[in-house]
This record gives sequence, C-alpha cells and structure tokens, in this order.
Amino acid sequence: MKNYCYLLVLFFFLTAFSNLAQTRIVSGQVTDAATLQPLPGVTVTAKGTSIGTVTDTSGKFKLEVPHTTQTLVFNYIGFTTQEVKLNAANTIKVALQPNNQALEEVVVTGYSNVQSLAGKVAGVVSGVRIRGNVSRETRRMSMPIDYYSQPRFNTEEYDRIEDNNFLATKRHPLSTFSIDVDAASYSNVRRFLNNGQKPPKDAVRIEEMVNYFKYNYPQPTPEDPFAVITELAACPWNQDNQLLHIALQGKNIATGNLPPANLVFLIDVSGSMDSPDKLPLVIAGFKLLVNQLRPQDKVAITVYAGSAGLVLPPTAGNQKEVILAALDRLQAGGSTAGGEGIKLAYNVAQENFLKNGNNRVILATDGDFNVGVSSTSELERLIEEKRESGVFLTVLGFGTGNIKDSRMEKLADKGNGNYAYVDNIQEAKKVFVNEFGGTLFTIAKDVKLQLEFNPTHVKAYRLIGYENRQLADEDFKNDKKDAGDLGAGHTVTALYEIVPATSKKNVAEADPLKYQPVKNADKNNFSGELLTLKLRYKKPTSNTSQLLEHVVYPTLTANPSENLRFAAAVAAFGMLLRDSEHKGQATYAGVLHLAENAKGNDSEGYRAEFIRLVKTTQLLDSPVTEVKGKTDKD
Repeated sequence: MKNYCYLLVLFFFLTAFSNLAQTRIVSGQVTDAATLQPLPGVTVTAKGTSIGTVTDTSGKFKLEVPHTTQTLVFNYIGFTTQEVKLNAANTIKVALQPNNQALEEVVVTGYSNVQSLAGKVAGVVSGVRIRGNVSRETRRMSMPIDYYSQPRFNTEEYDRIEDNNFLATKRHPLSTFSIDVDAASYSNVRRFLNNGQKPPKDAVRIEEMVNYFKYNYPQPTPEDPFAVITELAACPWNQDNQLLHIALQGKNIATGNLPPANLVFLIDVSGSMDSPDKLPLVIAGFKLLVNQLRPQDKVAITVYAGSAGLVLPPTAGNQKEVILAALDRLQAGGSTAGGEGIKLAYNVAQENFLKNGNNRVILATDGDFNVGVSSTSELERLIEEKRESGVFLTVLGFGTGNIKDSRMEKLADKGNGNYAYVDNIQEAKKVFVNEFGGTLFTIAKDVKLQLEFNPTHVKAYRLIGYENRQLADEDFKNDKKDAGDLGAGHTVTALYEIVPATSKKNVAEADPLKYQPVKNADKNNFSGELLTLKLRYKKPTSNTSQLLEHVVYPTLTANPSENLRFAAAVAAFGMLLRDSEHKGQATYAGVLHLAENAKGNDSEGYRAEFIRLVKTTQLLDSPVTEVKGKTDKD
C-alpha cells in the first residue's frame, strides 16, 4: 500500500512537472488605436509571471510563455494598460488606447545579467546611484501614493519673444537669419494643450512649430547637400498682402550609408529627474535609438547628479543587450552637476573621435542644473569651446514643472546641434527612429540666409518667427559667426509676409536721414525681380562657407501647394496662440480649413494630430455662455 502511495505521488509530480515544462510561443503586433501606427517599446508580460519582452520598431513581439498562461499584459508610456486573453491562436493583434493623463507608474523591462559589465563599471562611477545586476524580470517603478497631491511649484523658464515687425524695404532692404531645425516648441505646446491649458505666450516659437512637420519638397541634385524652394501666394490672414514660402530640403541618406557614429549618451539622473515623465521616458527613448544602431556604431553612457560618472565605456552597436542593461540600471537622485557631466561626455567623445564619422553627445535633461558650472552664460561658453573639437550636440528636454526650455535651446544652438522636447514615447520614436539620420548626422553647418528685397515690388516685409535667430547683416559673410545646422533628410521652412509696393497700407518708418539719404532702386534695373535670396553654409568638416544665390520673381501662384498651405496654417495657429498683433483675420476656423485641405500624405498621423490640437484650442478659447433652462415654476 505504501509503495502504491509513493507511485501515486510520483505520478502527480511528473504530471505537474510535464505541464510546467510545456510552453507556447505567442507573437503579434501592437498598434496605436488612434493612428493605427505600430508602437515600438511596448512592454509585453505574461500575467502573474516575470516573463516578458518589448516590441521592436515595427511594433512586433515574440514571447515564449507556459501553456498555462491565459493573459498577456501590454504596458506603454502614454497609453492605457491592456490585458488580452489568449485563445488557441498563437498570433494576436493589439491596439492600445492613448492616455494623455499623467502616468503614476512606468514599467521598465530589464535584461539578462551582465556580470562582466558590472565589474567593468564599478570602478568608474562616482557619486551616481546605479542599480545592481538586472535579472530577467519586469521592474515596476511607482511614485509615492501622494506624489501628485503634493504641491509642486512651476519653475519652467522661457525667454521672452517679441514678434518681428514689418520693416520698410527702402530703409531695411536686407533680412538675415540663421536656419532653425529645432521642433521642441511644438511638442511642448502639445503637452500644454493635451493637459487642457493654453501654453505660455513665450513657449510658442512659430518657426519650430512650422518645422516640426515634414513637407513634400524635392530632393537636391547629387552635387548639392540641399535644395532651395520658393513660392509666392496671397496671404491667408490678410488678402491684401502676400506670403513668401522658403524651403530647404536636406539630402536623404539611407541609414546603411550613414558614416559610423561615435555617440555619448549624457543622462541627467539628478533628483529632479525622479518622475515618470522624465528618467523612465529617457530610458525608453534611448532604447529605441539603441535598436537602430549598427555594428560600426559605438555608444558610451555618462551620467551626472551630484557628480559625473561613466556608466558604460564605448560599446559596439551590435552589443545591444549590454547597452540596454546599462540603461536599465539608472535611477535618479541627488543635485545636478550639469557642467561636469558635459565636460565628461565631450572628453569621452573626443577620446574615441572618428575622423570621418558622426561624433555627437546626446544630452537628456530637464535643464535644471544647480551645481558647479550652472549659469546659462557659463554653460554656453563651455559648449562653444567644446564644439571646436568637431563633436556635435543634441539636447533632449523632458518633464514638466521645472523645464528650462530657454537654456536647453541655447545649449543646442551653441553646440552645432538640435533641440527637441520629448513629451511621450511617440515623440521619442519620431526623434530616434523616424528622423534617425536628420537627428544624428549633420550634412551642412552654420547655414545662414540673407534676402535682399526689391522696393519696386515690396513696400515692407515681416519674417514670421525666427525672432531669436536674427543676425546682423554683416554676420552673413562672417564665417566665425555660428548659425544653425541641417541634418540628413531634414527640411527647413521660413515664411515672410510681404506688403506689396502698390499697397496703401502705412508702414512705420524712421524720420528721413540727413547725412545718409536712402536712394530708391532704379526701376530699370532688376525690375522683374522680387528679391534675391543668398545662402551660406559649411560642410561639416570645413570652416569656410560656400555661397548659393536664388532669384525670386513676383509671380503669385493661383493654386498654392499643400506645403505652403499647411505651413501657413501652422504659422497662423502660432500667431493665435501668441495673440500676435500681426494675426490679421486669422481664426481657428480658418486654420482648420487650411490644414484639413492640405493634410496630404499623413502616414504618421502628425497632421491629423495638429488638426485635433487646433480643435482643442478652439474649445479652450471659446467664451463661456450661460445656458438657461426651464424651472419647475415655468
């Protein structure tokens, strides 16, 4: 009888063990329910277990789970967590619903132990909190329960912007400015509107809003790094005026043909980054970039809090698990020695400099530096000194409440780089996946434009936006004067509102000059030209600029392109948000009409999102009306 009991127990044990040993492979794709676009970086876990994976850049995943698993959990920053019941099928499709509310927790997936890496790093990190070895499990990082109920003071900083005014052509024939490919203002404005409030006036930089979007401009000729396109049409918000549309289209370069990259991730892990929309989002974003790396690329990771430290020495792009594991060990705490972090990152980049490669520091921060070199002017001088090494700088802003927008924009400008604000994982995908080449590889630096208007046709003009990109006219030929940079595949769009010479509109002018009278242009010379556009740029490794010239004629197009109409819609929206004195007859209804009829090929859904934001703002701006209903006495 005893032997029979032993056999029975053994039978149940073997049956249970056999059941546990059986697994199945489940695969599928995760998309955004609103845009139907694939979502990379989604955490997929078998409910009740530590088994999980992350979707790739196409939103696809493959996961081996016990056959007893009944439910998969899908978690993604900015989207509602979803549980999906498994059936007999081994392939599933999941559409996550966007969730614009502030997240109270973020799921970060760890990777396998990397004992050798931990040992290698232990001796070089000082003053920075790094997690220990990461096991193959899903970590849940939760904020305290009362985190969002505690008072949080808003210390966000924006430089004051005064709208450009109309300038009389006879007195000011030249208009000179630096290009701007930053797009931080648009995603920051979106953050405010998605939270149900209008952005501060100075957070709205119209040129960055216009340049957030891709346009269908023609590619340049093989010998040129970019193409120059111009178009002239009636001004939508003032039919008596004209709208000049200027565009630069950077040459597209396939990822495989980009030169090898020497990248240094410089990550702020100070206490101010201890928020779900900061460090966890930084890590998730950099993971998307890591998935784009090639074997010839290399990445180092430096961090700073109370002091700066090297977390990962330069590592080849095909060692993705090593890089991802280093990212997973980061956590926030301490003060912010931003200047020391910048110095360390540039030193690492210079020590591993690739002569014919792409050498770049990518700084991820909220910009709240408070230890060591911390003033904006000191940091600017530091960056100006470091850019002479040939290392470029990309600045990524994160978070709310203490974002130092003005500081980060200036650092990117001084570092021959670009500035983006990342408010959700989709924006991280745009920066690191969709615009991989443009974000990380410069094809032309110090790009300046100078327009000379012909008073025969132009009474006055106004550059829309670019207020902090204006240059002195003499700076156009000065190759020592820094200007904006253009990346592979990037586009630059600028708009001028023009008052025709035949207009009866009064334009503010200074008193006539006594000693230096301004001579009118001879109407017999160049009378058929509206203006001459001059452009200077340098090749990435050169210190001498090259000159391009382009003549624009005063021919109005009767059917403006989708490019012009959509750019005009975004510019008008920016003027309405800024309550600009130059908004003319612009209205939200007019903006919607322009945008909806110029949506074009919107595969990523960015233009559809813009239309939704305009409608949101229209509601926020609508006057409150009292609705009177009948009472019981009526």
